[in-house]
Amino acid sequence: MNTPISPSAATQIRKADHIRICLEEDVQFQQTTDGLENYRFSHCCLPELDHNDIDLSTTFLGKQLGAPLLISSMTGGTSEAGMINRRLAEVAQHYKFAMGVGSQRIAVEKPSVADTFAVRKYAPDVLLFANLGAVQLNYDYGLDECLRVVDILEADALILHLNPLQECIQPRGDKNFRGLLDKISKLCSQIKVPVIAKEVGNGISATMAQKLIAAGVKAIDVAGAGGTSWAKVESERAENPLQRRLGRTFADWGLPTAECITNIRAVAPTVPLIASGGLRHGLDVAKALALGADIAGLAMPFLQAAASSEAAVYDLGEVLIAEITTVLFCTGNATIKQLQCSGSLEHIK
Repeated sequence: MNTPISPSAATQIRKADHIRICLEEDVQFQQTTDGLENYRFSHCCLPELDHNDIDLSTTFLGKQLGAPLLISSMTGGTSEAGMINRRLAEVAQHYKFAMGVGSQRIAVEKPSVADTFAVRKYAPDVLLFANLGAVQLNYDYGLDECLRVVDILEADALILHLNPLQECIQPRGDKNFRGLLDKISKLCSQIKVPVIAKEVGNGISATMAQKLIAAGVKAIDVAGAGGTSWAKVESERAENPLQRRLGRTFADWGLPTAECITNIRAVAPTVPLIASGGLRHGLDVAKALALGADIAGLAMPFLQAAASSEAAVYDLGEVLIAEITTVLFCTGNATIKQLQCSGSLEHIK
């Protein structure tokens, strides 16, 4: 007779599965891309700049960043995840990147693993984002639980991630999304830190962004299609043929990242905007910024590096900075703001 496992144990197993699957299996979008390949920069053969004068610093939600980069929300809740988060936090501190952690629901269910998320001691000066699934507001979570995860991280903001497709495919997924917008609005009016709405890889439309902003959300992370497909990830974890079939059918579902950025910017020109979803290098980051994002988030490249070694994460940070700097130099722009106002990004398809 099989002994039932506790909800917290099931969540830990899921966390470990997600890391393993993302690192070992092909779970990237195959047909849908992030859309950034449809743009190119106009090359400036005479930049009239000293490369040493290029400044990547920026601010986001009132905090200074060394570069417009976010180590996107990924993991926590297991010993391996704790090691990954520590390495990421140390690099975030070194380069002054922003950083988010994975869903902290497990830390609420099982406080003994909270330390795998608690990276403030490694990143005292970094813009840090706590993280919970918005759908948990329909499953007995409220202000107290949100404050708890913010306090664990000593976070500057709270991400509420939106993942209806993933919940449809995930074994025993939480699929009651009824009335969530009102609950998000109530939370935004009560909590002491800004709330960020983030998809998990299927994109946020302009219409939904407007509704979320009206509800009190202070920033949007588009997390568009084109990178890791969480439908495919959950298909790899399927417990029956139906779940496996759903994951494969919807493997390429979603709104491309570039489309999300431009459409949201058209209706919300001033909202703090994070571009993520399929970004793999500094050229992608620069394109996303030129399209209208304020900062850009990467997950898979940082996960692969952090799972490899501490040195690999520092190397990745160095490369990303060099790539973004090269774009600025070769478009004749000395700052991120100049790049965003330069009109040097062209639509080619």
